[in-house]
Amino acid sequence: MAVHPPVIVHPPSATGGRRVTIHGQAVGLAYGPGDVAEFLRRAGVPEDVALDDPELIEWRGGDQDVWEPPA
Repeated sequence: MAVHPPVIVHPPSATGGRRVTIHGQAVGLAYGPGDVAEFLRRAGVPEDVALDDPELIEWRGGDQDVWEPPA
């Protein structure tokens, strides 16, 4: 059985931002990597975690450099 990362950063929305879920629960709308890091901090994840760690975060619709919806 495949193990899924606990954090999902969803694709950019048409109105801007990316929804973030932790263990299936929505925690907010991120407008950049700093917002994702803040959501993780609030959830108790250590501050030195790498946002590109595939065991922690699944980036859907683009990596941490993609914040605009597709044209």
